[in-house]
Amino acid sequence: MKRLVLTFGCLLAFASVSYADGSAFTPLNFNDTSYVNPSSSATTAVPTLSEEAIGNGNIQNAISQLESAQVDIRNDLLNYKTKFADVDAQYKLVKAERCTLKKQIRSVEKRIREIDKAKERIRKNML
Repeated sequence: MKRLVLTFGCLLAFASVSYADGSAFTPLNFNDTSYVNPSSSATTAVPTLSEEAIGNGNIQNAISQLESAQVDIRNDLLNYKTKFADVDAQYKLVKAERCTLKKQIRSVEKRIREIDKAKERIRKNML
């Protein structure tokens, strides 16, 4: 369990680093897509609002897919818990039945030993 948590934590840490936007050395107000060309005074194209909206839509789509996957996994967990409860109930029933049968076997074996002892005593008395 510890290994699973550590592995997941490392995976999450490395994934968050790889998806980080920008660099730690880039100032927050720095926009590297907009600069002045030394040969002319024109600037390069800056992403428009529609491009940002498409990106936001993709993010929303990814979030909704993750949520639906999470719901599916929770449903699977519920199914597994239900199945486990059924198997556990069957196990407890079989265990109780086994215990009862074991007591009955001991009781019958004890009666047989008592009968054998009684036969031996009768034989000794006959001689």
